[in-house]
Amino acid sequence: MANVANLAGRRAHWALALVAIIPAPRDVVETGGQFTVAPGIALTTRGGDAAQQVAVQFAERLARHPGIRLAPPVVSNAPSAAAGASRVVFELQPGDQKSEGYRLVVTPDVVTVTAADVAGLRHGAVTLWQLVATSAASATPGAATRAVRIPTLRIEDAPQFGWRGLMLDSTRHYQSPAFIERTLDWMALHKLNVLHWHLTDDQAWRLEIKRYPKLTEIGAWRVPAGRAAERDIDPTTGKPRLYGGYYSQETVRRIVRYAAERGITIVPEIEMPGHASAALAAYPELGLGVVTPGRVPADWGVYANLFNVEEPTFGFLENVLREVMALFPGTYIHVGGDEAVKDQWRTSPRVQQRMRELGVRDEAALQGWFVARIGRFLDQHGRRLVGWDEILEGGIPADATIMSWRGVDGARTAAQSGHDAVLAAWPTLYFDNRQGAANTEPPGRGRLVTLRDVYGFDTRVAGLTEEQLRHLIGVQGNVWAEHIRTEERVEWMTWPRAAAVAELGWTPATQRNYDDFRARVMAAQPWYRAVGIRAATSEFETPPPPPANVRRSQELELCSDKLVLNLEDDGPVAGPRARFLVDIMNPCWTWSDVDLERGATLVADVGQFPFNFQIGKDRDAIVLATPATASGELEVRATTCDGALLASLPLAPAQDRDAVTRLPAVQLAPQATTRALCFRFTGRTIDPMWALDRVELQAPTSADTAPPNSSSRTGVAR
Repeated sequence: MANVANLAGRRAHWALALVAIIPAPRDVVETGGQFTVAPGIALTTRGGDAAQQVAVQFAERLARHPGIRLAPPVVSNAPSAAAGASRVVFELQPGDQKSEGYRLVVTPDVVTVTAADVAGLRHGAVTLWQLVATSAASATPGAATRAVRIPTLRIEDAPQFGWRGLMLDSTRHYQSPAFIERTLDWMALHKLNVLHWHLTDDQAWRLEIKRYPKLTEIGAWRVPAGRAAERDIDPTTGKPRLYGGYYSQETVRRIVRYAAERGITIVPEIEMPGHASAALAAYPELGLGVVTPGRVPADWGVYANLFNVEEPTFGFLENVLREVMALFPGTYIHVGGDEAVKDQWRTSPRVQQRMRELGVRDEAALQGWFVARIGRFLDQHGRRLVGWDEILEGGIPADATIMSWRGVDGARTAAQSGHDAVLAAWPTLYFDNRQGAANTEPPGRGRLVTLRDVYGFDTRVAGLTEEQLRHLIGVQGNVWAEHIRTEERVEWMTWPRAAAVAELGWTPATQRNYDDFRARVMAAQPWYRAVGIRAATSEFETPPPPPANVRRSQELELCSDKLVLNLEDDGPVAGPRARFLVDIMNPCWTWSDVDLERGATLVADVGQFPFNFQIGKDRDAIVLATPATASGELEVRATTCDGALLASLPLAPAQDRDAVTRLPAVQLAPQATTRALCFRFTGRTIDPMWALDRVELQAPTSADTAPPNSSSRTGVAR
């Protein structure tokens, strides 16, 4: 009995599901017995301080688990033969095991974890902890202590990829250092080994740079978009309250040490030449005179603001990177490189002159020159540049690593050119997308990317030779946080989808099976709860159907699928906020299968949100219906949005409200043929944009009922 997905017997298959090992090991043999983890168990090590640290960490994890309650284990660096009859041995020994690989052997008397490197020993300890933690959840509690029994087995295991990553966006919304450390703990328990930390962008600069204090004094703070934030006046300044935060260098050093103790490398991302608005708000001389000094913008999307290409700007960037390298000792430094709109470079006489001086043919080649220069600087300091796949378009340093986000084409091109590549493909590996359709899902992008979708991502890239395939070094899930405002929501959007990424990176594609994975994730829920992971339940719970007469925006059909977002209202500043599923390019909803034979009373709840989206010329394509009043209306039309007007609800009662407003009810006249309703807004401006939150159809009273096709106009509120 060998591979997880090809287990010879159903008994072993279900045993593996019940022990909830994530990611799935390569080779498992269950031997039919049990080992008892009991108070006073001895933990012994071979391999010096590194092995002892792994044993101590394992003991600490056991002690923190509320369901185990063991006396503190005895950890010694004595030979295993000197230990008692019931013991766990952690041993570092040279061998033929792959990098990060381990062997776990459980017999009735002894558990042995062996590995050729400390990373593998940590992974073996994690697998053993998962066995104990899952078994503890089903054990019968004792009085003060409990014995936990785990199955005897043999596991031979090693990862498929060396880079098994999670990207966390801390720029759009700041997360606390304690949350970052909890995330690192949870990553380690899934054998994820790279935290790609997105620290700078248009909306914030989160990393303290001693030489340039204004990067955090100014760049780490902004006024959120929308009227509610503008009205939230800070009494100490008399101005709108600032939102943000930053990580001091002392804090970063602590987090980096914390990660290293768990076998995780942190790869910092310092964006250039685009996504630079926060830096330019702090130091306007680095740009092209477009960004408002001292004010960090709050729109989402792609700004056209770029660093200029003057020598002082490169001096700034190199000085920043010197401090970054002093904080992050890992090999890789991520410099972004994505979505660098070249309009400002194209229209700047000085940039055009600089291009002629450099002999650069166009703006794409100028970005290539820019990235190559930074790459040489990093190489001189023993580091390697990582960038998003756009950097392929202008020529890149020889040892640059590509992060392929626009599908897998970037990875294919990189590998064919001799560059390493990490698969981080949109949309499947972008965790700002919803993972369920319920109206209780947190705000995010409107596309559905389920746990099954993530698990089904194919890490095999077609069209590559065996030599080129070696350049595919990993896979990564990405938590972009524009619409994920709180830490609790980050957890929900990340887990268990990050567990699927862990298995994509660890377990070969030929051995993966979604149903088996899903069973193991379900079996892991007790230890998820024990370590504090508030994971999404979207895959495991079917939401109840909505009442027949009520629909929220998430339960209606959108009229189009152009740029769909599950947005949170901007107000109130404190307390719960409404969520709107809306296509911001066409705010329009349809309710199908509506019975209006007897008419109905319609009640609608609406809200408005700031149109804080940098979408370039696409903004010009948004067309609203012409309003009949200054504030505009919510139109209700029959069958389609070009159908007969059944009601027009003035928005004036909601005009000055920062939260959702219930508009005055209107009567819909009986309709013999109507089986769908279309809801759309009229208006002269898209900012703020109106959204439908909830609509209800109440049965008419006898006084409200009129014959179908009656000449009465009571169905239209004007």
